[in-house]
Amino acid sequence: MNFFSIMGNSFGCSASGERLVSAARDGDIQEAKALLEYNRRLAKYSTFGVRNSPLHYSAAQGHHETALMQAGQHGHWKVVLTLMLFEANIHRADYLNGGTALHLAALNGHPRCIRLLLADYIPSNADCWDLLSKGSNDNGSISEFDGSALREFIDRPADGGITALHMAALNGHVESVQLLLDLGASVNEITVEDGTTIDLIGESSERVLDCAGSTALHYAACGGNPQCCQILIARGASLTTENANGNDTVSSLQPVMDLYFKRWTPLMVARSWHRNEPEAILITQQENQSQIYSSPYLSIPFMSIVKIARECGWRNNDSLPTCDDTCVVCLETKCTVAAEGCGHEFCTRCALYLCSTICISTVAQGPTGSVACPLCRHGIISFLKLPGTKPMVKAISRTSFSLSFCTCTGEEPDFPSLKTPLRKPDFQSTKVYPSFIFVPFCKLPQVSHL
Repeated sequence: MNFFSIMGNSFGCSASGERLVSAARDGDIQEAKALLEYNRRLAKYSTFGVRNSPLHYSAAQGHHETALMQAGQHGHWKVVLTLMLFEANIHRADYLNGGTALHLAALNGHPRCIRLLLADYIPSNADCWDLLSKGSNDNGSISEFDGSALREFIDRPADGGITALHMAALNGHVESVQLLLDLGASVNEITVEDGTTIDLIGESSERVLDCAGSTALHYAACGGNPQCCQILIARGASLTTENANGNDTVSSLQPVMDLYFKRWTPLMVARSWHRNEPEAILITQQENQSQIYSSPYLSIPFMSIVKIARECGWRNNDSLPTCDDTCVVCLETKCTVAAEGCGHEFCTRCALYLCSTICISTVAQGPTGSVACPLCRHGIISFLKLPGTKPMVKAISRTSFSLSFCTCTGEEPDFPSLKTPLRKPDFQSTKVYPSFIFVPFCKLPQVSHL
């Protein structure tokens, strides 16, 4: 009987193990978590013959990024917003290349995600834009503004000194470049040669060189987008900065080395990659700089509404269709916040949606970065809680991370074969890592033909 009992457990473990392998292969976190809670020994299960564990299959399919990194990389701004409301860790970096969610959002050109990721750094104050444009670390009269912390995060380098601005400039994402510069990104940050990346800027047809000292303008020249080059130059990028290009050797062979290891200016980078369009911009520094316009993705009131949503919630189910204080936008939910200035009232959910989706360059009545009120077009600088808005008493259940205006249901899958009840997932204890490797940078979809 003991033998047959062991055989039965073995077959049962095999079936559950295959389910765990399938969940790992498909990236089904809920299924994998439920199975491991049912039987922790399944983590050591290995497929017959191949001897691969569920961890092998999960890693092979690239299911080891954080949720925030994946959402930012693919431009799922609603998911980014929801994770930000739950205070997801925006500083989490890939242990392989040091890239953060901001790097991935800039890489693929998602300015809405960039704006959301920096929500806790941009205070809802009319003087915020003046401080950002001056580039000063002094917060002035704004207690919530920390200029040095903002610039430390936005200029945080991945391996090789690559910043988010480098990534956006390389791939020609004009809107992302413009937004990053408006939020304080430095045009003077340069790459470094640390032995972990291969920088293809300055490459000839015969060799691949590690070239440190490349600015965002070098990367923009390599990408070939003239508008990116023009914006960077207008913000102070130098046309004469030369990257190191491996030319650190000083010896009797220096004249010979100079023939093979030349220092590259942005213009030389553009010519080496046969980028003809930005050449005219990169030849001479124009005396009359083009007018600098602010990014249409700036949203000053966003920090204020995020704080209210975190404190009081945003998924209020109190539908009041017959009351006077119903939100005039959705006509479903009680008003909880008011726009500072015009005083028009909205529910927290609609105010979040307004600050997240707005894309307008100017507001008739308001400072740069203010959001136009949908009722009177007055520039909204911040939102205030209405007197009847109370903080949450009961913590929000984390079984669903989707906003109510999202299309996903957030329902947990059913596991009829499991006898133990499922617990709420604890996402803070889940350790996952991003799969994107920044090397080589120029071998991206946008420049893969080079």
